[in-house]
Amino acid sequence: MATNPLPAALSINTGKPGRRKLELSSGVLLTVLAVIAAALVVVFMTIELRGNLGYILPRRAIKVGSMILVAYAVGLSTVLFQTVTANRILTPSIMGFDALYILLQTVLTFVLGGQVLLSMATPLKFGIQVVLMVAFSLVLYRWLFTGNGKSLHLMLLVGIVFGTLFRGFSALLQRLMDPSEFLILQDLFFASFNQVDGTLLLVAIAAVALVSIPAWRLRREYDVLALGRETAINLGVDHRKAVTKTLVICSVLVAVSTALVGPITFFGLLVASLAYQLVPKFKHATVLPVAVLLGVISLVGGQLVLERIFDFNSALSIVIEFIGGLVFIGLLLKGSLK
Repeated sequence: MATNPLPAALSINTGKPGRRKLELSSGVLLTVLAVIAAALVVVFMTIELRGNLGYILPRRAIKVGSMILVAYAVGLSTVLFQTVTANRILTPSIMGFDALYILLQTVLTFVLGGQVLLSMATPLKFGIQVVLMVAFSLVLYRWLFTGNGKSLHLMLLVGIVFGTLFRGFSALLQRLMDPSEFLILQDLFFASFNQVDGTLLLVAIAAVALVSIPAWRLRREYDVLALGRETAINLGVDHRKAVTKTLVICSVLVAVSTALVGPITFFGLLVASLAYQLVPKFKHATVLPVAVLLGVISLVGGQLVLERIFDFNSALSIVIEFIGGLVFIGLLLKGSLK
């Protein structure tokens, strides 16, 4: 049985006596991060602003809006997912969600053809992807996390097996494809904020806002859930009901963000790990907004650097995957599985 690493985060960090003086209060921390995020958004919207403003500003607004939405959805879903799984390295993406997205794109391209997929109404394609990913995640995650204490190693094994199965089947179909269709498909495998549909962004915002309402209402229950299943039940929390609600919320958040821009496997792990380090007390009312703000800073700031310094020489998702992968390896080496 894996131990629960979260209760340790509920107490103030110990260590040298002078360390507490260096820690920012929750209010100051949130204010600083919010100012940095807002400043980056303003810079991104106004830097080198020339030409037809009626064309440039809406395009930049859609790009910034999609980055903020992804940062919010991934940050929120990762922290909540780690709370109900009682482990800080598990995320929906690591459990095979991104591999499922690639499989869905591959099957749609193989069955319908690349040209049909491109000509398909964007809202229809978006809706199909979201519904299928939510259905899969609910079946898998509910079986894993609402029972009587599943082994963490079993969870990881199931995630790896499903991810390998999905990638293997995707690779088989890709080998049978026409090369021209494979080129069309390949563009969908990496997260991109440059081709987001404005109408879909509004639909995604509405869906994310809808599931955020119950998440905020449950914020105090999440603090209790972080103590472990038995403790939460003893304190009067309906564990099965709370976990099921949380898995629905996480499934919708990840499905919407992935279907909107594409997969970013380690982004949630990266921002959640940084949030845990910055917040002295593990309270979801603080950790959740900190994770979201860190996500906004990472995406907007990273995109700004790539566009203005490196001149689009690299995709932002590739950089995030590299850094997040290093964080994932570091957590494993640190003994987070023990």
